[in-house]
Amino acid sequence: MPDGAQPPPDQARIEQAVRAVLGSMAGDLSATEAALLAELEGLGRTVARAKQEIARLKVEDITESHIPTATDELDAIVDHTAQATNEILDCCEVLEGVAGRIAAEDAEALQGVITRIYEACSFQDITGQRIGKVVTALKAIEGRVASVTGRFLEGRGAPEPVAEETEGRRLAEGPQLPGAGVSQAEIDRLLAEF
Repeated sequence: MPDGAQPPPDQARIEQAVRAVLGSMAGDLSATEAALLAELEGLGRTVARAKQEIARLKVEDITESHIPTATDELDAIVDHTAQATNEILDCCEVLEGVAGRIAAEDAEALQGVITRIYEACSFQDITGQRIGKVVTALKAIEGRVASVTGRFLEGRGAPEPVAEETEGRRLAEGPQLPGAGVSQAEIDRLLAEF
């Protein structure tokens, strides 16, 4: 620690406790006691470094951005599969109407295919249930991360800034949530720069 700089509150309390213990001891420290003191000091430095590393991780991005974005994306998957399934089922109803107007042999074959389509559409319900479990797990992880990092970062200053992602990276991120995608004007502007 630089001369004149104050240690963080936790470190100051630890140093004060160590000094109090040392001050209460009569006589010189034995080799074992000195080794123990050196180990405690090393452990204190390791804990301080770990706190600094956690602060630099930008953990708030995990709890404020990454996990909520992941859950939003999963919710969008559920919505899109529900919409697609409804469209498929609507088409099956039209096909059932056609099956009633064609020859019996063809109608039977068509009805068999329609039944298979109905059965295959059960994926949407199963997918929704599984994604729901993933969303629940992500929210539990988010809570645990926030709890652990909150305890580590208590009383710490702001973490060192990390460079933000570039706009080009944002443009290449694939399907976007409704209202979050890149507009056609932004795409045209980017292409015009080439």
